[in-house]
Amino acid sequence: MHFLRKVIENPDLEEPAENHMEVHRHFNRYSRGEFAGPAVKIRKYSTKITLKGSLEYEDIIQELIVRTLQENEIKVKGKVISLQDISSTIKNLNLNWNLKQSTGKVIKYKAEFNDKLSKSKLIEVIEEFRIHSFLMLSFNKNKYCKVSTKTSLPRPSKKNPIDDNIDKNVSFCSGYMSNNKTNLEMVLDELLPDFKADLPNKWDQISLTNLYKIEEIKIPKNINDSKMLRILAIRKGKLIRAAEIDDAVIEKQYSITV
Repeated sequence: MHFLRKVIENPDLEEPAENHMEVHRHFNRYSRGEFAGPAVKIRKYSTKITLKGSLEYEDIIQELIVRTLQENEIKVKGKVISLQDISSTIKNLNLNWNLKQSTGKVIKYKAEFNDKLSKSKLIEVIEEFRIHSFLMLSFNKNKYCKVSTKTSLPRPSKKNPIDDNIDKNVSFCSGYMSNNKTNLEMVLDELLPDFKADLPNKWDQISLTNLYKIEEIKIPKNINDSKMLRILAIRKGKLIRAAEIDDAVIEKQYSITV
């Protein structure tokens, strides 16, 4: 499940840094102010559905396409990047991926891979890494079942969300699946659960943007490490989601504690 779906279903998370790190980690870089969150585009064609997303939508795009796989195994390639040591995760998943620790001001852990995995294992890999890492996964079964994810992380969004170009942002990850009722329902359930009831019977394209308005930062007590203070601090504010459905725009707003 995508972290923003979890926020929508439970906007006021209890102890997010302790109990919901898979959600909290996506907000711990933000100070007070307005910030452009991730964005995604959905387009329907007669025979296929295309998904294009920014960073932080790559995991759910990958998951959705993997769910449509008919074959048991598929060749995959890409890279995983994390700010924490993920050697135990790789080991527990029985992956033969060579993890390396980068040097520099910010320590990162990276592993490139070229592997062949089962459908169930791919789902497990995506679910495990989305908790603490960015998985840049790509595969190409055919023109109706493929994913392409860039292997370099883009720069974080700036404090001027009005300047963000959605077409540029959603170029980080793309996915293709067959257009059928089952696949379409799955896409809407995962990406637009709060807009499903508002959708017209016929539409061609939906662009979804997420805006964060951070109004308050609650600093944890008894912690002296400045890095840990930033990571563990709780953000309170608003999540504003805008869905442009062809030429119409619908907006939803949530008060959030993350």
